[in-house]
Amino acid sequence: MTFAAVVVAGGAGLRVGGVTPKQWRMLAGRPLVRWSLEALLAAGAEEIVLAAPAAALETAQSICAGLAQVRVVPGGKERIDSVRAGLEALAGSAVDAVLVQDAARPFVSRRDVEALLAALGSAEGALPALPVSDTLKRADAAGLVIDTPSREGVWRAQTPQAFRWPFLRDAYAAWPSSETPTDDAQVVERFGGRIVLTPGDPMLMKATYPEDFDMMERLAGAARLVRTGQGFDAHRFGPGESVWLCGVEIPHDQTLIGHSDADAGLHALTDAILGAIGEGDIGDHFPPTDPKWRGASSDLFLDHAASLVASKGGRIINVDVTLICERPKIKPHRAAMRERVAAILNLPLDRVSVKATTTEAMGFTGRQEGLAAQAIATVETPA
Repeated sequence: MTFAAVVVAGGAGLRVGGVTPKQWRMLAGRPLVRWSLEALLAAGAEEIVLAAPAAALETAQSICAGLAQVRVVPGGKERIDSVRAGLEALAGSAVDAVLVQDAARPFVSRRDVEALLAALGSAEGALPALPVSDTLKRADAAGLVIDTPSREGVWRAQTPQAFRWPFLRDAYAAWPSSETPTDDAQVVERFGGRIVLTPGDPMLMKATYPEDFDMMERLAGAARLVRTGQGFDAHRFGPGESVWLCGVEIPHDQTLIGHSDADAGLHALTDAILGAIGEGDIGDHFPPTDPKWRGASSDLFLDHAASLVASKGGRIINVDVTLICERPKIKPHRAAMRERVAAILNLPLDRVSVKATTTEAMGFTGRQEGLAAQAIATVETPA
């Protein structure tokens, strides 16, 4: 089932503390909203609309740098206004489903998304929910308990919430402008849609108050593993006028022969990242026997490996590539290579290293029959 997503980040978000709205506040090195954006993309979202405050569109755009499938639109004063703005931006979309996610819930996983989409096979909407385990009390304005409601059959609704796209669009069109829904599922319920619950997760908590953000910082930093992978690749030279290395085309009197663009640097780095997370090698994901990948840009391979890290709740910490060749000379192009790799992986430049060496005229690289590359990648994932 194909899906798009609307991420709602239109509020001021100041109850969590500090002067920075919570959706832009850093959580374990990434802006809070970026956690949801990356996780939804890794889970397969074809496009995402981020509804941000009109006064913060430039901030939102900078936070979304490198996420080509994310569009930023002005949100509204109320949450319903931001959701409607996001749905309007998706008006021409042909996806089957739309997920609506609160920017303040950073820990959504691929598993959550898959459960929601599967549930739409028998309903118009689905949402993750947890059973209420604490005793409920109703109090008056003075704080005196006036009732103890039963918690039987009572659930805590979370996000993202998933809906069949045409149904959600029509339900919002029919919702009266004089009313404010508590969540998107209520809009679909009112329109006659069936809503099914999927297993909730305490990790889908929402940052609302200062103590919530403190808890998220501990969760984001606790029980993490630092993992290292290595990769190696080599290609022979053949007739041509340029070579691709680390995403940069370099004029040369030969080219590298391969099924794709034969970018040995990006191939080695892709294998290093895949190795760090135990996901096999580049051939498992992009078989050289598949004509679809003939002449393909190796940027696609590296971006795919990075998305797998994100889908596991991980992040790439540092990458280091060594190119082994007599020619072409790498130094004049090294800065451009670092910048290109940093852009693909959305990493700061100081976390990307590209080096070159020769084999002192020994071996196949020394005889200039081809060149080789080796890479190391360090990633961090949940334990």
